This record gives sequence, structure tokens and C-alpha cells, in this order.
Amino acid sequence: MKYCKRCVYPENAKPGIILDEDGVCSGCRLIESRPNIDWSEREKILIDILEEHKARQKEKGNPYDCIIPVSGGKDSTFQTWLMRTKYNMNPLLVSYNHTFNTPLGLRNLTNLIEKMDCNLVRYTTAPGSALRIAKYMLQKVGDVTWHYHAGIMTLPTRMAVQFDVPLIVWGEEGFSELVGMHNQDDFVEFTKKKRQEHSMRGFEPEDLLDEDDCMLTPYDLAPFYYPDDEILEKTQVRGIYLSNFMSWNGRKQTDMIIKDLEFETARTGSRQRTFNIYDKLDDIHANGLHDYLKYLKFGYGRATDDAATEIRHGRMTREEGIDMVMKYDSNRPFDMDIFLREVNMTEKELMDLTEPHRDLNIWEKDEIGNWKTKDNIGNHKNDEGVDDVRMPLADSITPFMESAEKISEHAQKNNTQKKYVIL
Repeated sequence: MKYCKRCVYPENAKPGIILDEDGVCSGCRLIESRPNIDWSEREKILIDILEEHKARQKEKGNPYDCIIPVSGGKDSTFQTWLMRTKYNMNPLLVSYNHTFNTPLGLRNLTNLIEKMDCNLVRYTTAPGSALRIAKYMLQKVGDVTWHYHAGIMTLPTRMAVQFDVPLIVWGEEGFSELVGMHNQDDFVEFTKKKRQEHSMRGFEPEDLLDEDDCMLTPYDLAPFYYPDDEILEKTQVRGIYLSNFMSWNGRKQTDMIIKDLEFETARTGSRQRTFNIYDKLDDIHANGLHDYLKYLKFGYGRATDDAATEIRHGRMTREEGIDMVMKYDSNRPFDMDIFLREVNMTEKELMDLTEPHRDLNIWEKDEIGNWKTKDNIGNHKNDEGVDDVRMPLADSITPFMESAEKISEHAQKNNTQKKYVIL
């Protein structure tokens, strides 16, 4: 397996990554390009878009200027602060409750609504539906969080139509941030096609119901039906990404919302699959079982994602990143036991369902039938050319992690969550 010589990503990273002739990945190259962009000109474009929609909504007598999809996580908290405070927008916040919540995430969502004084529409899916979908999509695509993504990528557009609020403001364009799927000049926007191909794994609710083995009902899948093209055209729904208009930096943005909005993080060392304490806090499986399944399929996990981000922003050396990947990526998460209990499944049954999704470029069975990786980033610390493309250190992540933890008065002391928190 080839690995990026600047960060820690493997060449089989999903949804797709490119290593250039220097061995540097497309995600690293995207971040590298940002200092050369005139962000003040980009902000003017953003302001023009916001002012246009604000004037249009005022003319219609509509109290909402835009919709912001929120979870209560770091990005949606920053998005709301930016729109509400800096650009004087009146947003309608939209949240999809997948029912696999954490107490920490619910506190942050409540804090966001209180601090920003915003109206919120929150759709709660039936807990039984969530479990049925999770179990079925585990078999179908090897993912227990399909309904998370389907919900938050569908509901804002449905609310845009229902409340006649055409502009949806998203945060980062995630696939660009991680793997460089698009460059900064593409100005990629949210579309039904983009949602279907990536977030929905190619499946609309109608497709699932047509499957011979489908155990789901229209009631289970009710939140995930997307408005038809005629309605979208009439409403003129448009979804923009703020990372097209500003030099997106999740760590710095989180530093601000911790200090100014009392955003709460996890505690250092409390997470089993990554060193990052400020990302993916609202749902129990994102950094747990969901990410572990990614590791079982592709041989890398959340620590790889987080280490790559820190390296690209000059806050961690590649060698430190590799150490983090080797420490965390293969760890079995505690929340796996919660899922197995709730869906009445054994660990062997889960592993058997995962088996067809394994990437055989990185996984193979040993002589007694156990899966093992053919390679890992730990074998590539001293690859030729690493020093030639090295990102110089500009900062350190350690002081931030320490100060973030101190601000979090209610931070969890350990992984004691034993069940889902529905509301």
C-alpha cells in the first residue's frame, strides 16, 4: 500500500484520493493551496450571496434569511455564530435527531440555541426505526450510521421548501477537506446528486424498499424522501459551503467557540479511537463503531483523519501522526457493545456482515483464517522523499487540548455511557 509522504493517508482512502509524483496526496495539496487565495475577495462573494437572499426574504415577509443544518458540533456552532453575529443573518436551524445521542452533544446543542437565540426545527426519528435501519444498512453497506447522514442531508432541503427559505449554509465541504476531491476554484455546492452518491451510498428510500430482503417500512424511511426537482426549482433551493469563501480551520474555529460560547469538549484521553477531543461529539458511534467499521473495511480510521488534518495545518509532525494512528486506529470501541445489545446481535454476526466489505488491497486472511492487514502507515515512517515534502511546524496542538479541557466544566470523566440518549 502506498501512503502520502506528507500526511498519513493510504492510497485506498475513501471516497478517493490521488498521490502525485512527489507522493503527496490531493488533500494535502488542497490545504497547501489556501495561502495563495485572496480570501477577502471570496468574502465579498459570500456577502453578496447573503445580502441577496436577505433582501429577497424581507421582500417576501419571511422571517428567515437562511437555513443552517446543525448538530451542536463544533462546525455547526461556528456556522451559526458566523451567520448570526458577523453577517447579521436570521437563520432557521435544522437538526436531525438520529437518537444515538451523547449527553455531551445534547448539552452543546442546547448551549448553541441559548447562546445564539435561534429558532430550531428538530426531527426525531423513531428509535426502533433507527435500530432497524442501522442493522439493515450494516448488512447492505457496512455502516450503522446511514440514517445519520441521510437525515441531515435531506431534512434541511425539505425545510427549505416547507418554510420557503432557499439558502442553506453548510460549513466545510468534507470530501475536499479530507481527500481533496474538489479544489478551491470549483466552488462546489450541495446537490441532490452529491447527497445521493456519497451520503446516501447510492440508495434513496425507494431503492431500499424495492430490495427483496428489505426489512424496512415507509414509516422507517419517512425522513429521507427528497423533494422532487419541480419543487426544488420553484423554491430555488441553493446549498453553499463556507469553506469555499474562507480559509477553513476547524481547530482555530473551535478555539473561538470554546472561549466565547462555552462549547464543551471531551476530556483528553477519554476517547478510544482518536486523540481529537473536539470533533464528532454528538453521536456515540461516529468516533466509535462507525469508525471501527471503516477500519475493518479499509484499514484506517478516525485517528488517520485527525492526524492528517493536524499535519496539514502544521500542528503535528508526520512521525507524531503515525504514532497516533498506530495507537488508536485498530482499537475496539466500547459503544459496539451497546449496539450489539440493542439490535440483538453477536459480535461474530457483526463481523460476518462486515467481511464482504473488506478491501482486499489492504486485508488478507492468515493461515488460520483471521483477518490481518498487509501493511500499515507504521512501516512508512522513513519512506524515501518524506523530508522533501515535509510540512513545517507552525503551532502545537497540545496547549489547545489542555485549555479546551479546562473550560469544559461538565466534560465526561470516562466512557460510562451505557445506552442511547433518545432526546
